[in-house]
Amino acid sequence: MKRQFSFHPHLGKGEFSFYTEPGGEYMGFRKHGQFGFYILSGGLIVFLLLLGFGVVDFPWREKSHGQSLLTEPESLEEYDFETEIVQSAPPGEPGIYPINDTETQLTDYERRNITVYQSMNPGVVNITTETLSLNWFLEPVPREGGTGSGSIIDTQGYILTNYHVVKDAYKVFINLYDGSQYEGEVIGKDPENDLAVVEFDPEGKELVTVPFGNSDKLVVGQLVLAIGNPFGYDRTLTTGIISGLGRPVKTSRNLVIRDMIQTDASINPGNSGGPLLNTSGRMVGINTMIYSPSGGSVGIGFAVPVNTARRVVPQLIEYGKVLRGWIDIVPVQLEPSIVRYGKLSVSRGIMVSKVASNSPADRAGIRGGDRQNPVRYGNSIIYFGGDIIIGVDGMEVATLSDLFSALEDNQPGETVDVEIIRGGKRRSLSVELSERPSELEWE
Repeated sequence: MKRQFSFHPHLGKGEFSFYTEPGGEYMGFRKHGQFGFYILSGGLIVFLLLLGFGVVDFPWREKSHGQSLLTEPESLEEYDFETEIVQSAPPGEPGIYPINDTETQLTDYERRNITVYQSMNPGVVNITTETLSLNWFLEPVPREGGTGSGSIIDTQGYILTNYHVVKDAYKVFINLYDGSQYEGEVIGKDPENDLAVVEFDPEGKELVTVPFGNSDKLVVGQLVLAIGNPFGYDRTLTTGIISGLGRPVKTSRNLVIRDMIQTDASINPGNSGGPLLNTSGRMVGINTMIYSPSGGSVGIGFAVPVNTARRVVPQLIEYGKVLRGWIDIVPVQLEPSIVRYGKLSVSRGIMVSKVASNSPADRAGIRGGDRQNPVRYGNSIIYFGGDIIIGVDGMEVATLSDLFSALEDNQPGETVDVEIIRGGKRRSLSVELSERPSELEWE
């Protein structure tokens, strides 16, 4: 059937018509009919909208069993909070745990994560800092610094964190899990291991501490958990495994931290300084850095082994720094220009420019360069002809950072083997270490 609409010129007088073929049946509405048609159409549209939004309902619609999820009960008494547990495995099946008569069930893995988080979360703090900068009038003014995490390691208020979290801090604020905030003080720094200790007065508050574990017992594939404050989202838990052990990682300060723990537990800015925990809730590492082309976590994170912290924390608390052994020399890292000028037989290592007189290194037989032939190198004066150190304490030494790393875990008074090149020949000397001078600290 073909339909054709036609509008008459006198539509303004209230008439319109349509006809159908064949038959030519004609139907028309006067002005009052047109008005009624519009009213009826508008009302129908409004009704359909109300029906669609659930404002009205058909009284004859069949009700679903139980309380509708789309409507609210008249009172809380209408709800039955004792819901039936849906069993996903036969009763007694290992690893299935009904929790508090709800529909939620947990596996062994989930229950372990929850237990570790609930017990150790109160021992993790959020650290925020203020730093000083100069305004247009060269006056020091405070400004917002960085943020990071830390672990309470003593009920007196000692917190273990990363050095880079509090490096330039003018003020340090400690935010506990219950929302309370305290001002802290950096009392010890160890830039070579990127560790620091912050102290605050808990004012009588009972603190939860994070116990130390043993990082020497870790194995690749072991489950670990990280708690921290990434991107300002405090109290965040991530999980993963130990992906690698014994990783040497160079920091932005060109220092190499040895024996780092690699993990795929998500670590992001703000996690720094927080604990890496085993499934017993013991700290096995201090989350420190990530490898990322984009700046976000790609599953390659690194943590300082907790056994390193065990060794240095007592000295950080007592002395404010770590007392490390040193070879009393003026070291010069070999560069291509130095190798060419001195016509040296090796291209990598540490050239001994000077040896402190009557020092343990001097008494051990280490030789410096020729004092009669000084050479200007940049802003320094160096002397050629001295020994070239290529190894210390069993570790290959090619750069200054290697030398610092080789002596990182040695104390003053200890004796180490030093491998040198002298006259083209390799020799080994036993050298007693002295205390490293403060001017050598890489602050």
